[in-house]
Amino acid sequence: MDYFDSVTNIAFEGAQSTNPFAFKQYNPNEVILGKTMEEHLRFAMAYWHTLTYGGNDPFGDAVMERSFQRFDGMDLAKARVEAAFEFMAKMQLPYFCFHDRDIAPEGATLRETNQNIDVIVGMMKEYMTSTGRKLLWNTQNMFSHPRYVHGAATTCNADVFAYAAAQVKKGLEVGKELGAENYVFWGGREGYETLLNTDMELELDNMARLFHMAVDYAKEIGFNAQFLIEPKPKEPMKHQYDFDAASTLAFLQKYDLKEHFKLNLEANHATLAQHTFEHELHYARINGVLGSLDANQGDLLLGWDTDEFPTDLYSTTLTMLEVLKNDGLHKGGINFDAKVRRASFEAEDLFLAHIAGMDAYAKGLKVAAKLLEDRVFEQAIEDRYASFNEGIGKDIVTGKATLQSLEAYALDHETRRNVSGRQEHLRSILNQYIWQA
Repeated sequence: MDYFDSVTNIAFEGAQSTNPFAFKQYNPNEVILGKTMEEHLRFAMAYWHTLTYGGNDPFGDAVMERSFQRFDGMDLAKARVEAAFEFMAKMQLPYFCFHDRDIAPEGATLRETNQNIDVIVGMMKEYMTSTGRKLLWNTQNMFSHPRYVHGAATTCNADVFAYAAAQVKKGLEVGKELGAENYVFWGGREGYETLLNTDMELELDNMARLFHMAVDYAKEIGFNAQFLIEPKPKEPMKHQYDFDAASTLAFLQKYDLKEHFKLNLEANHATLAQHTFEHELHYARINGVLGSLDANQGDLLLGWDTDEFPTDLYSTTLTMLEVLKNDGLHKGGINFDAKVRRASFEAEDLFLAHIAGMDAYAKGLKVAAKLLEDRVFEQAIEDRYASFNEGIGKDIVTGKATLQSLEAYALDHETRRNVSGRQEHLRSILNQYIWQA
């Protein structure tokens, strides 16, 4: 059954093409720095935004026009699987991602819910085998249902914690069944609203306990996916524990989890934390925990997670610069955790939006590769910190210097003149590379 029969397969036609249903920059077979674009970017479709998002917002009902909406229940879940693989084939998307509750409806009991999931997982496995599509990562939705009103791993209700643990166990089994390359933990309600009724220490300890249980069970069943935590600073909780890359890394280090987890970083979450995306990626990279990306962008005029498709070439270039310096994303990938705007309600808009995002990242990849080849920023950074390569500077970085030796040096030497950082010039160079690539 065709759910998107008005759109044919999306192909690369080049920058001069005027066909809206064609790639201008993304050529999956183009080789850059020894790997194809497809290998560098590892694009994935987000099941929730692409197939289950109806266009609801706080002030309006669903508006999206999707041909599979004529079904309901398990019939709808099955139709979405068919639509998903049709969409991925037409968009040349090699991977997909999902939450457990995206793919199958929740039943009256946990046992019934798991049975629903098993039916859909079996169907997905058949499609994956026949099409070659792969699961980049799966995760569990432990934030939508009313049972999680006080959190999941950080709940004040031990019965809810047990339910959450059971949900994670099932998710790990599904990931193994479908060959997921990663498994994500996003703590949508892992935080608090007021300290007046919160035992923060217990909540953090319990969250760590659940993560350790997950690590142990994955080993027990032979599930060797990369574990990822996705930081987010706020919304829905006022104070979420995985605020940003730095706070999440501190959590992993405190609870002896760093060797088991990396980070799945999202652009819009960085905005909410008042960071740039490249800051989050850079911090994760230099600490060895850059794992995977959720590609989107936020609206700087709005204070919530708008999950827009990424089209900012400045951002995608700096993003891919960090990815290339990380020697790639390894098991990770670039998941389009992005949704079309509510007013873009026709099915064709799904294709146009993904084309825009894939082209933006392809352009960013090409520019970043050229910047690295020419050592534009590396040379500027080396020159800026040259004083630490010799003399007293070398003593400092090698650990030879002491407070006494530094005082003696400062007493006998004039402070060298500072040199301009030339930020504006470097930004103009970045612009030039974007124009020319």
